[in-house]
Amino acid sequence: MSNRAVLEVIALDAEDAVAAQAGGADRLELVTDMAADGLTPTRETFSRVRAAVDIPLRVMLRLHDGFAAGGPRGLDALVLAAEELRAEGAEEFVLGFLEDDGQPDLAAVERLAAAVEGCRWTFHRAIDHAADRDALRKRLADAPGLDTYLTAGAPEGVDAGLPTLLAEAARRGEPGYEPQILVGGGLRLEHVPALRAAGVDAFHIGGAARPGGWASGVAPAAVADWRRTLDA
Repeated sequence: MSNRAVLEVIALDAEDAVAAQAGGADRLELVTDMAADGLTPTRETFSRVRAAVDIPLRVMLRLHDGFAAGGPRGLDALVLAAEELRAEGAEEFVLGFLEDDGQPDLAAVERLAAAVEGCRWTFHRAIDHAADRDALRKRLADAPGLDTYLTAGAPEGVDAGLPTLLAEAARRGEPGYEPQILVGGGLRLEHVPALRAAGVDAFHIGGAARPGGWASGVAPAAVADWRRTLDA
């Protein structure tokens, strides 16, 4: 069995996607509007990206900044977006919602999970803002399609969250801890050795793939640096 780590790169458009694949990305997270930490792209953008690359592609389901679904109207809009993206060919998604008190918004998650039935999906960094990470994992343990948690271990990023990430990696396989840990959020190359030693096998980069900042596109050479480090 291969122990190759998954490298997921944020893509905003087809150019990003092509560059990320050329650099060695295994998967893309497709979003728009990084000023709001990543929102749902248009179906047209998805279509262009899907036509440009052949690696797996997870599409964000999030219509505004923050981790609230946006009430009944917001949830209806999210379901419509999911249905439109599925009609366009999307097969993998990213989602995650919290109540005002930091508890998981189970009604929103369950409705979106039903809208993407049969698809695999990531619960995104909302987990880093949850009132109780362990309780969230256990309450979502039976959510159909959930196979990944994108997390930095803490709201502030991997520097602050590294001890939590290592502790959660040690619990892999326990109830609520079966999904893959995808580490992202202030992730740097120097974090990789400790995470790999702990058994973490999936990494998510955004700004790190863009040495020129978010105003510039993904740089294949930057992605290749990560690929080499993960493969070392």
